[in-house]
Amino acid sequence: MNAALGSGFTLVGLVASIAGCVGGAYALINGRHHLLRQVRSWSWLVLLGALGAFVVMEIALFQRDYSVSFVQQVGSPASPPLYNFAALWSALEGSIILWTLILSGYIVAVVVKFRKRGNDALLGWALVVLYGISTFFFALMAGPTNPFVRVDVPLGFVGPGPNPLLQNHILVAFHPPMLYLGFVGFSVPFAFAIAALITGRLGEGWLAETRRWTVAAWGFLTMGILLGAWWSYEVLGWGGYWAWDPVENASLLPWLTGTAYLHSVMVQERRGMLRVWNLSLLCATFSLTILGTFLTRSGVIDSVHAFADGPIGPWLLGFFAVVALMSVGLIGWRGDRLRSPGSIDSPLSREGAFLANNVLFGALAFVVLLGTVFPLLAEAYDGTRLTIGRPYFDSMARPIAFVMLFLMASAPVLPWRKANAELLSKRLFWPAVAGVAALLVPIAMGARGFYPILTFGLGGFAAGAAVRQVALATRRQGWRGFIGRTNGGMIVHLGVVMIAVAIAASESYKTDRIVEMVPGDTVEVAGHQFEYLDLGANENDRRIFVFANIRIDGEDVYTPGSSIYRQLGTPIATPSVKPGFKEDLFLVLDRYPDNGEDPIRLRIVVRPLMTWMWTGGGLMGLGSVLAIFPGKRRRGTDPVSAPIGGIITPNGHSEIPDDDALAGQPTGAADDTDTEPARV
Repeated sequence: MNAALGSGFTLVGLVASIAGCVGGAYALINGRHHLLRQVRSWSWLVLLGALGAFVVMEIALFQRDYSVSFVQQVGSPASPPLYNFAALWSALEGSIILWTLILSGYIVAVVVKFRKRGNDALLGWALVVLYGISTFFFALMAGPTNPFVRVDVPLGFVGPGPNPLLQNHILVAFHPPMLYLGFVGFSVPFAFAIAALITGRLGEGWLAETRRWTVAAWGFLTMGILLGAWWSYEVLGWGGYWAWDPVENASLLPWLTGTAYLHSVMVQERRGMLRVWNLSLLCATFSLTILGTFLTRSGVIDSVHAFADGPIGPWLLGFFAVVALMSVGLIGWRGDRLRSPGSIDSPLSREGAFLANNVLFGALAFVVLLGTVFPLLAEAYDGTRLTIGRPYFDSMARPIAFVMLFLMASAPVLPWRKANAELLSKRLFWPAVAGVAALLVPIAMGARGFYPILTFGLGGFAAGAAVRQVALATRRQGWRGFIGRTNGGMIVHLGVVMIAVAIAASESYKTDRIVEMVPGDTVEVAGHQFEYLDLGANENDRRIFVFANIRIDGEDVYTPGSSIYRQLGTPIATPSVKPGFKEDLFLVLDRYPDNGEDPIRLRIVVRPLMTWMWTGGGLMGLGSVLAIFPGKRRRGTDPVSAPIGGIITPNGHSEIPDDDALAGQPTGAADDTDTEPARV
């Protein structure tokens, strides 16, 4: 029953997606724009198909309906309700269901948001693109990754449950959905970018309409990456949070290009410049989400994050090629109309700093992409198996990151067009004081090492610039000074600084020791005492958990252990972490005896300022939310009443301007003061 229902809902979603894509294209090509209202109504059937498939699969998982192929793969009566629910995205087929559901939700959200736009061709083509994307993913669900295949159930069969690593921490319920909300969210600005290229409406209006969608997608992706780092830190048992794993890199790549876009789009809104660059960044960001999906789900890489080999690889690679070629072709086709009449007046200006920032983000994305895919290309070419590890990524990324921190401090205080020495000295005074203090205080406390000290100094410089901007805004606008793109961005910058400082401190000053202990032993590591009390165990139908009781500094007892899941028989390290504002104490039970009397092998990792990492991530999430809400608007503008890509003329009528009409038309700050830019 569940298999039939799930297949039926998948078919509904597939047919509705095809109808929306084909019907919308037909209406737009033939000038029958009155049909677009009907095309928009297909979005609800697309959502019905995705939501129905999701609900049916969850019901099948909770019913342990092993006649459904996916349930037979990941279902288990021993799985607690939370992990049973999250089992849907613990394997390839179910993850495609979640991806399709989120995409369908975004499509409906676009339809509802722009429901008053009537027969707007730009919106119509954007929906055609979104329907085309959903058609691809529904086709995957109906074909190579069909999770609703009906299978025979062997007598006495009991499902194995999800991968043990995916039922060992509560973050498994939040990390993948958050990551997917970011990945899939970039479909919306990508669709509008393609629509702008098709219709030739290449002014700055469509950027304002999609800005919040882009910020939301970026915010979700940011939190997804950070939650993934937290999950890695507390689950994998190696004491780290980022290993430049290919799947980690796959999520970082669209984040880098998306971040570059969010910075450079302000130059286009303000000066009408960087049109080709911004369109290219949007298309690259969406393309990289598809490439990341290919790397994660095709089986071409070995990773604790990746799914097993399957038939989906060629499909995703082909879709990636179509998206990339279509984007390049359309940008090339509109190349003449994308030329900007403006130019950067001086490198020492805000637009100059943003351009330098974009070059750095692009360079870092290239470094990460090269290190990730080059081993795959080498193996495909002549069978050579290469490994590009952390030394390459660290050595290449470190200098770029330092320059980025410097630009984070200088860019917010630079005026548009051109700066002068007097203005810069005034605006950079307090950030420079903060930077010097952040440099000297750690040295006075005994910190050593060129790279971490430089990070602290540049971090203080950038934090000082961000605090200065927010302080000026709140002094003039009260509590509303925290709201809006500019000041929300400054909160994000503060989060980035905290993460940069946490990485520098936790990597440069960490202590990592492995000790052998018998009951009653006490060891001292990095000024802390660790006393081994005894070995314990508990078990249930799901797992056997063997743990050591370790008293830290004569106070609380922590229990690092090892979990053996009965259905799989695989031991999984279960670390125990004592967090703190100053440092984390990380314990891993590497080895334990059968009798409880022989020595255990305990790994003790002391990482300074790790809490700053997660606090900084929270600030980045908060800043993203604040950046979504509008700040102070320019008088006389009303984007809600204007067609997408249009502006309001002085006589109150809306019109769709051509490229030159909007070139240099300021939609950002009205002047070069420290107040937040008004926006359309």
